[in-house]
Amino acid sequence: MGKANQTKKILLHTVLIIGVLVSIFPFYWLVVMSTNQTSAIFAFPPKLTFGGYFATNFQHVLDNMNFYRALFNTLFIALLSTTLQLFFNSLTGFTFAKFKFPGSQWLFYVMIATMMIPGQMLLVPQFIIIKTFGWVGSYKALIVPGIASAFGIFWIRQYALAIHTELLESARIDGCSKFGQYWRIALPILRPALAFLAITTFMGVWEDYLWPLIVLTDTSKFTLMIALQQLKSVHTADYSMVMTGTLMATLPLIIVFLVVSRQFIAGIMEGAVKS
Repeated sequence: MGKANQTKKILLHTVLIIGVLVSIFPFYWLVVMSTNQTSAIFAFPPKLTFGGYFATNFQHVLDNMNFYRALFNTLFIALLSTTLQLFFNSLTGFTFAKFKFPGSQWLFYVMIATMMIPGQMLLVPQFIIIKTFGWVGSYKALIVPGIASAFGIFWIRQYALAIHTELLESARIDGCSKFGQYWRIALPILRPALAFLAITTFMGVWEDYLWPLIVLTDTSKFTLMIALQQLKSVHTADYSMVMTGTLMATLPLIIVFLVVSRQFIAGIMEGAVKS
């Protein structure tokens, strides 16, 4: 019996190790390509070791695109969008969870139903609205449509359901307003859920390509995902340069994830239990 359990553990660990290696290999290959020349990438057998051309490739990136401007644009949009989503999603989710008002249940179901609509179907009507407001080509076209999301509201609501009503009633008796109950009582309790929502929102905004491609017209306002497209020529492509730019655009996401990974995992686990 003991040998059978030991064999199962070894088999499980082997499968997990293989899964990890398969998962990280694309990123490893990205780093390898960014440190070699394009000719080494197409060599057979392919070169799987690091080269010494990263500085040269990065300089080529700077020569062919306004990398730091695109980085600033992306960081500004991602931080502001994430902050707005955290506020509006948490406020709305807390309201749905703890306060009943006429039509609240119906509104919540309608909101949940919108999660079933593919995002691509909303591009045309969303663009028409943005054009009507005269926001095409501006930061507002990227930030305002994303100040709240159905998933974010649903996620916070499921977590906020666990907040004891007696705690809110005590705050109300002490003279705390409804917004005060949200700000002083709910937000500290919702911290793990907010951490999870923050990292997923930040990553989603950072990696968004289609919507910025549609609404941005000024190259000085391009995000990283759009600016990286400039590195690829119609006829030829320096893939080592493209991969270096991609690596530099990915590193901030990795850093953010490593910083908040504990809260990210805790948010997933606790949210799963709460829901």
